[in-house]
Amino acid sequence: MCLQRDDAVEMLDAVGEMLTAILERNAITTDDLVSVLFTCTPDLHSGFPAAAARVHGFSDVPLMCAQEIDVVGALERCVRVMIHADIDRPREEIKHVYIRGAEVLRPDVKS
Repeated sequence: MCLQRDDAVEMLDAVGEMLTAILERNAITTDDLVSVLFTCTPDLHSGFPAAAARVHGFSDVPLMCAQEIDVVGALERCVRVMIHADIDRPREEIKHVYIRGAEVLRPDVKS
């Protein structure tokens, strides 16, 4: 997901939207979660996505934030999420989610 601006409120809203979309589209519950990893581009300074996730109720799962490599021409104000879930499902059934401008990263994936 990409943020319009480096803003704590937008970070909070976007993280909630992203996590909800991932869980809903993949029929995953918070009880299935093993861990969640967030990465942010270096131009985001207003808050931690993990802190936003805690506000949205992700309190019983380990969360981690990391910074993306600063690559010329990369998307700006981008947050990525990788969820590790304990589910019994073939990899090809997992639905990847790209929202808020990040769809350009994977034009082959329909969100």
